[in-house]
Amino acid sequence: MNRLAVFDCDGTLVDSQAHICSAMEACFASAGLAAPSRQATRRVVGLSLVEVMQVLHPDGTGDHHVELAEGYKRAFQTLRAEGMVHEPLFDGVGALVEALDDGGWLLGIATGKSDRGLNLCLAQHGLLPRFVTLQTADRHPSKPHPAMLHSAMAEAGAEPETTVMIGDTSYDMEMARNAGVRAIGVAWGYHDAEELIASGAEAVARDAEELAALLKVFA
Repeated sequence: MNRLAVFDCDGTLVDSQAHICSAMEACFASAGLAAPSRQATRRVVGLSLVEVMQVLHPDGTGDHHVELAEGYKRAFQTLRAEGMVHEPLFDGVGALVEALDDGGWLLGIATGKSDRGLNLCLAQHGLLPRFVTLQTADRHPSKPHPAMLHSAMAEAGAEPETTVMIGDTSYDMEMARNAGVRAIGVAWGYHDAEELIASGAEAVARDAEELAALLKVFA
C-alpha cells in the first residue's frame, strides 16, 4: 500500500515570511488601509487569500476581500520581478525530501500558494520532480477543508491510514483531522507546538532529523 507524505509549503518546507509580510504591507497601503502587524500576517499564512483578507480586514465586504486578495497578488508579483522573493529551505528539509523519495515514500504538497508560485518555489530548489501530487489554493477550498488531501490521496493511490500530513499551522492539523489522515507538526513555522497538538498533531518535530525519525515510526 502506498505511503504518502503531504507537506505544507510556507513555514514547513520554506521560510517565506519576509516577503509575505512585505507584500501584505504593500497591498494594504495601496488600498489606503493600515497594514496588519507582521505577527497577524504570519498567523494566517496557509489560508487561501480571500480567507486571509477576511481575517486581516474583518470590516470589509466580500468584494473588498476579493480586491485585497488581487492586490496582494500584484504586490507579490512586483516583489518577484524586482528579485525580492527569497524562499530558502529550512535546515535539513531538502535532504529529508530526497531521502523520503529515495526510500519509497510518495510525496505531495498541500498549500495556500498558487500553482505558479508553488512550481517556481520547488523548481528553484530542484525538488519539483520529487513530488507526485501538488494541491494548491487555485483548485481547492481553503484549509482546513479536506479537499486538498482527498485529491492528493486519489492522485497518489494512497489511503487515509497510509497518509500523513506535515505542517506548521493549526490549519494543516485540522485539515488532516478532517480528511482522516495522520498529522505531524513542525516547530519551526508559524504556530506553536501546543497549538499544533491541540489541533490534532500526533507529534511535533523540532527539526528535520526528528521529523525523519517520526516518519520512520509512522511507516
